[in-house]
Amino acid sequence: MASPLDNPTWTSLTGPHARFAQRHGRVLRYQPDVATFVALPDRPDDSTWSDLAALAGPGTTVPITTPHPPPADWEVVERFDVVQLVDAGVRSADEPEAVRLGPADVPEMLDLVERTRPGPFLPRTVELGTYLGLRRDGALIAMAGERLHPPGWTEISAVCTDPAHQGRGLGTRLVRAVTAGIRARGEQAFMHAAASNTTAIRLYESLGFRLRMELVIALLRVPADTAAAVRA
Repeated sequence: MASPLDNPTWTSLTGPHARFAQRHGRVLRYQPDVATFVALPDRPDDSTWSDLAALAGPGTTVPITTPHPPPADWEVVERFDVVQLVDAGVRSADEPEAVRLGPADVPEMLDLVERTRPGPFLPRTVELGTYLGLRRDGALIAMAGERLHPPGWTEISAVCTDPAHQGRGLGTRLVRAVTAGIRARGEQAFMHAAASNTTAIRLYESLGFRLRMELVIALLRVPADTAAAVRA
């Protein structure tokens, strides 16, 4: 039986995150101010690519993770090698200094993300789950939170620390705290990391995560003529 983690965006948007979904035919995506991710079914066919073109619009770029190659007229703009890691015995722990972050904290969260580049984070990403932060003298210096939510699983994401405060284990403390919250709901934690970010991968493995699979995210450009044909 396939795991919900094999196509986690799809299983999130057809499951716990259905309220955030936009759909055209057999293609789903998060609302654009929530997350950048697009979900294709496990076995896309010609109509799937037409649905994606109609949903995304002519000339736009969309990130997909399907192992199936796109039609020949779709441009592959960039590819990113990514690893997926799962909780295999993380020593979770509550973090007494952590504060729950919400919509009022989004400007600071966006600023921290802009300076540290942990991955996509948009104005409404905070709505996807619990985000915890650490503050010093009132300023947000570290955060981590929950993103994709396949049934039974929650992704830990946006793990970042202000450069002036790195090397003090703040991210580790927050990952353990977010993991504790996920387990308290009876779910399991997982993560994604760039395959090139070997430092982060080693850290996550030292915390008790293990590599589950490797995948490729392809940034594709929708061909303008295909999109026009779909609208016609």
